Amino acid sequence: MKDIYYNAVIYVKNGMYASAVGVEDGRIGAVGDRADMEAWVKEDPAVWHDLEGRFVAPGFVDSHMHLLEYGYGLTTVDLASATSSMASMLDRVSEYMIDHGEARGGWIVGRGWNHDYFQDEKRFPNRYDLDRVTGDRPGILFRACGHVACANSAALAAAGITRDTPQPEGGCFDVDENGEPTGVLREYGINMVSRIIPSPGKEEIKEYILTAMKKLNAYGITSVQSDDLEAFPGVSYELVLDAYRELESQGLMTVKVYEQCLLSGMDTLRDFVSKGYRTGMGSRFFTIGPLKVFTDGSLGARTAFLSRPYADDAENPDNCGISIYSQEELDEKICFASEHGLQAAVHAIGDRAMDMTIRAFEKAGTAKEGNRLRHGIVHCQITTKELLKKFQELNLHAYIQSIFLDYDNHIVEDRLGKERAADTYQFKTLLDMGVDVSNGSDAPVENPDVLAGIQCAVTRTTLDGSRTFLPDQALSVEEALETYSSIGARASFEEDEKGMLLPGMTADFTVLAEDLRYCGPGRIKDVRVCRTFVDGICVFDGRGA
Repeated sequence: MKDIYYNAVIYVKNGMYASAVGVEDGRIGAVGDRADMEAWVKEDPAVWHDLEGRFVAPGFVDSHMHLLEYGYGLTTVDLASATSSMASMLDRVSEYMIDHGEARGGWIVGRGWNHDYFQDEKRFPNRYDLDRVTGDRPGILFRACGHVACANSAALAAAGITRDTPQPEGGCFDVDENGEPTGVLREYGINMVSRIIPSPGKEEIKEYILTAMKKLNAYGITSVQSDDLEAFPGVSYELVLDAYRELESQGLMTVKVYEQCLLSGMDTLRDFVSKGYRTGMGSRFFTIGPLKVFTDGSLGARTAFLSRPYADDAENPDNCGISIYSQEELDEKICFASEHGLQAAVHAIGDRAMDMTIRAFEKAGTAKEGNRLRHGIVHCQITTKELLKKFQELNLHAYIQSIFLDYDNHIVEDRLGKERAADTYQFKTLLDMGVDVSNGSDAPVENPDVLAGIQCAVTRTTLDGSRTFLPDQALSVEEALETYSSIGARASFEEDEKGMLLPGMTADFTVLAEDLRYCGPGRIKDVRVCRTFVDGICVFDGRGA
């Protein structure tokens, strides 16, 4: 049976539009107008669907997120909507405890606070703040970025963290003037507590994945590139892979996943490779993608690794952030990945972290090979003119998150100083230099709201329009759509499979209520997702919403 979708504005690819599209056996069979569809159908049976003038785009590709953590986060304390003050955040924790009793073995887990939004006390919460509402139940609350967390006294005791505990590699826990732990954990210091939280089993992991996919489809997302393998300390990467494989075999996956494989230890990475895992191995709904590597933290938490100290950290005037690896350790991981056919996607926010990453890519011979493995840098926020040139020279992929502008507009010039900030978040410059720039959300750091991300890319403002940052770096609507479709597909070597609505390509598409080009830049986030299709099957129908 053939399906015809007509009476629409169909964004086929950049610069190419149609009014109708034909779908057969999960693929695009024809594009054009109604007459073209009639010629394609001929005498074959077909179902005609009137889209009533709506806008159709290729299914959205989120090129960097944490799908499993996002699904898990939907079951924990939602602090993102209660982060206007320390008091509001703690009230939300109290409400959750009343509503959820002794879930998760008594642990209280939450995410989404942001001290920059606190109106009462602009500081990180500490153990004593949490103790007031959690009592003797262990609890840990993650900052929105996930690079800082706060644990209460019961959690610190359960983890055995005292004034005599050595600081961990790649992170730290804060201490007060008496040397006592405050409960604030940074980077790999977080694992000291998170690793003792009761781990989910495979069935729970599958539920988190399905919960996340349902939400993603509602945002118009059909494909993601997701970092999941170390979502839960103590849970093996094989258990996560098995969960995905079982969901696919059961026909339950409604989002196509290209796995960004976080394997922190070299022994684990060697084990992974010894089992034959390589980039591109898998199936249409679940594929092994790049090795994922963290090199630093986040700008909001002041843990992104900078070449010069933060301009607004009065308490720690020499603070340049945190480097997870030495240059030698990073070189070893990247060279090993390249030698064994693994693409690499490296988290680097600060300019010093990016410089280290580029040095590692150069040592691995990326330039000589023309970057055939399509190595890239995730986030690439605090750039310099020299770093931008290196992106072009090495043909690196840039995984950006334009939605970050909604928050970072408030802090970037304070964190760096106005002069240094002028060379950051250079999305338009990178595109104009011929660099592949794909877009994502980093969910659960931000909601995987593609339309909000497009609005930030096009306006360079906060979502409420109150602040603008480097407006000359604004993208056109079509450029922004490319970053969420065809360029995202290139990151996963699938540019001939998805990201455009050309004949022969997979029928992943999203139906929107309005044409994004003409609805007004400040209203893009409010455009309704009407339907989402994966392989020609409707996986979300929001027409009654």
